[in-house]
Amino acid sequence: MMGIKILHVVNSMDPVQGGVCKAVQTIATSLLQAGIDNEVVSLDDTNVNFLKEEPFKIHALGSANNPWGYNSELVPWLRANLVNYNVVVVHGLWLYISYAVYKAFKSFQKQTNLETIAKYYVMPHGMLDPYFQKAKERRLKAIRNILYWKLVESKVVNNANGLLFTCEEEQQLAKLPFKPYSPKSETIVGLGVEQPPEYEKKMDTVFFKQCPDFKSRPFLLFLSRIHEKKGVDLLLNAYEFLISKKDKLNVEIELPGLVIAGPGLDSEYGKKMRKKVLESSVLKHNVNFPGMLSGDVKWGAFYNCDAFVLPSHQENFGIAIVEAMACSKPVLISNKINIWKEISDNGGGIVGDDSLSGTTNIIEKWLNFSSIKKKQMEKDAQKVYQTHFALDAIIKNWKEKILKRTVKK
Repeated sequence: MMGIKILHVVNSMDPVQGGVCKAVQTIATSLLQAGIDNEVVSLDDTNVNFLKEEPFKIHALGSANNPWGYNSELVPWLRANLVNYNVVVVHGLWLYISYAVYKAFKSFQKQTNLETIAKYYVMPHGMLDPYFQKAKERRLKAIRNILYWKLVESKVVNNANGLLFTCEEEQQLAKLPFKPYSPKSETIVGLGVEQPPEYEKKMDTVFFKQCPDFKSRPFLLFLSRIHEKKGVDLLLNAYEFLISKKDKLNVEIELPGLVIAGPGLDSEYGKKMRKKVLESSVLKHNVNFPGMLSGDVKWGAFYNCDAFVLPSHQENFGIAIVEAMACSKPVLISNKINIWKEISDNGGGIVGDDSLSGTTNIIEKWLNFSSIKKKQMEKDAQKVYQTHFALDAIIKNWKEKILKRTVKK
């Protein structure tokens, strides 16, 4: 694979943006370590610190301060540089970057009257999931998406050399919401996370400095954006119900605390969730909001929790879920997370509906497990990570399913 060069096109590499940014970082870094040259072009300001921390080259063209993410520099940059790459991957849809790549390829082909050296692929990262068209709070956006699909995005998707998916569930769901949908190819390349750093005592120290109430108490960990889609309200309501139920039945089993970590506390929804906890005599002594965690603090949270919980209404992959399993932590998740089958079928966690009863059931089921059963699930969670989501398998997929097709023999 020497001589192969990949360009990843992404709206932003700001780690605060979460999923797509982290996925690009993981893919590019792992392929680079495997000897495959990777670069990124993004619409970030050139002087931000996070761009300097990556091992691969990032071409930052300046931020796009508009809802569509339009940046006048992107298409000219692509036209001038497409000849330098074998594969171009657009990460995400519904923003200017995907249209810009489509436009640049069309323009290049027209000017040269030849096929470009590069092939371009689209990695939707769950952005073709029917959830986004069905959610009640997204009705206007759903109508906008239908119109945008007909005018722009269908051309991007159907003219690309193919779509790249993280799992089978995502691939199947992508067929449902929009027509015409006729990609030239569909490939499951997967997605993984790096092996987490080995446990060190300093991880305990920095985590418990932020969450001192849980130093001598077991807890469940939610680590994601504080957003309605993530089901934080379901989690709080389920937890409140279980505590009340325990008190009414005079059950002596101790309920673990609940750490809800992640960005979004200053959003309207985040403020609403914090207010709910503060005003609840049941929740306020059992729930902690430490904000966004990173580095040793984040790993301290993973290594010290009993289990990870995420009752999301939609999740294409869930990097934090896989990170938890990599730390040998069982995951309590909804069946709207696209990798739920791999987890459920192999015993890495407990799966339920994205409803109050479903969320209550997965937590209660975990609480009722024996210590032996919990220990076995910890081992199974680690095995699920190694089998399905370790980076070696992902690198192999990219090499065999994408890069070999690109190299002309």
